[in-house]
Amino acid sequence: MGGLCGVTSKAGCITDLFFGTDYHSHLGTHRGGLAVFSDDGTFQRSIHNIQNAPFRSKFEHDFGKFSGKTGIGVISDTDPQPLVMCSHLGMFAIATVGYIENIDELKSELFNKNAAQLQFSTTSGMVGPTEVVSALIATRSSIVDGVRFVQEKVRGSCTILIIDDKGVLYAARDRYGRTPIVIGVKENAMIAVQESCALANLGYSHLRDLGPGEMVAMSPDGTLETLIEPGDKMAICAFLWVYYGFPASSYEGRNVEMARYRCGAALAKRDDAKVDAACGIPDSGTSHALGYAHEAGVKFARPFVKYTPTWARSFMPQDQRQREHVAAMKLLPVPGLIKDKKLVFCDDSIVRGTQLGKQAARLYSYGCLETHMRIACPPLVYPCRFINFSRSKSEYDLITRRYIRGHEGENADVAKYTDPEGEPYKAMVEFIREKLNLTSLRFQHLDDLVKAIGLPEEKLCTYCWSGRDVSMEGGCANCPHCKGKAE
Repeated sequence: MGGLCGVTSKAGCITDLFFGTDYHSHLGTHRGGLAVFSDDGTFQRSIHNIQNAPFRSKFEHDFGKFSGKTGIGVISDTDPQPLVMCSHLGMFAIATVGYIENIDELKSELFNKNAAQLQFSTTSGMVGPTEVVSALIATRSSIVDGVRFVQEKVRGSCTILIIDDKGVLYAARDRYGRTPIVIGVKENAMIAVQESCALANLGYSHLRDLGPGEMVAMSPDGTLETLIEPGDKMAICAFLWVYYGFPASSYEGRNVEMARYRCGAALAKRDDAKVDAACGIPDSGTSHALGYAHEAGVKFARPFVKYTPTWARSFMPQDQRQREHVAAMKLLPVPGLIKDKKLVFCDDSIVRGTQLGKQAARLYSYGCLETHMRIACPPLVYPCRFINFSRSKSEYDLITRRYIRGHEGENADVAKYTDPEGEPYKAMVEFIREKLNLTSLRFQHLDDLVKAIGLPEEKLCTYCWSGRDVSMEGGCANCPHCKGKAE
């Protein structure tokens, strides 16, 4: 994952860039970076590791050293960035967010066709995706043609911010709009962010969201020049509204917190559990639980509270032991709200199942009588191949895929496990319920989730639940005609 912020301002960009980037800190835990185009025509840049300290504290000492009117910032869980590149297109600074599934293929093409050399990053242990993207851009005759080339070549996703050697700020959204880019404006300044919640406190008003694949040049006088027209297909990640989007943000005009309320209400409408209170697994599950409680007419309670100052998001670390340790340390129980209670818990998703099983055991140890779990999205049965929201090393990290493999082997028909009315789906859910020692377990229906978000399903990426995506040429994994050819 990751987040981007770009600012161009007649009065200077540093303050808005610093705080605008910081508002994306929830999207990553590895590195932060800033690059600023100075008044003398050079670039200033700083990159810090933010695994053990937040972005704000790592960059406070850079705050007074930077000066300039145009800058880009990034929270990155991949490579150290922004990069400042020198090419036949001139100097340019670049930051990217996304996931490039075919990065090895693109590297080979650069080596074989362009005699390119790419820098191996000692901090990330790889040739970074931003390095590859910048090299692809430099094979074309202009930055605009280069971005268009990247959009054509990348399988996965790639959203880009660039500052050229004249200080012009460019923003380009992923070809299918999987991640958002929101444009804000105030007097003598413009900003491009992924999280629209950054706008209000910095004094910006929402101008518009970029369309899928759209590229614009931004000016501090409020002019927004479209350089690449938006495409007609969009597949914005629906998981933004379920989990990793910030509650105060809106994408495509749909607010995250309100969508989560509606998700919880939809879960309650399909439920008949008799409970003492509705509760959320913090943080995102809290919003779903509030919607559930309101619709079901039951009390809302917080038997778990979250300790956040020093702990990263537990889905980020790749090491399983580290994930479990982070998850256990973050949630603190309130025994008086647990003992002798029948509780329904809302959570955003079940990925591996490890954390939820341990939390259920803790609840019973504190005297909980019944633990009913309600999940705000359908079962995750296809690993994300477009934005890498979950840092899994294998599809069998998913508890659903472990069940399917154990039940049918490696070549199972996965699609039938996405139908909530089908027996294979019901058997899978029962297996998960028993494995996690829950009193009952229910997942959100996809149509209810889509309705809660408020966008047409054809504009959402629901691949991880349905196997369907607009970008998958030749068919989709869950299409009865294709029978999983794209898988």
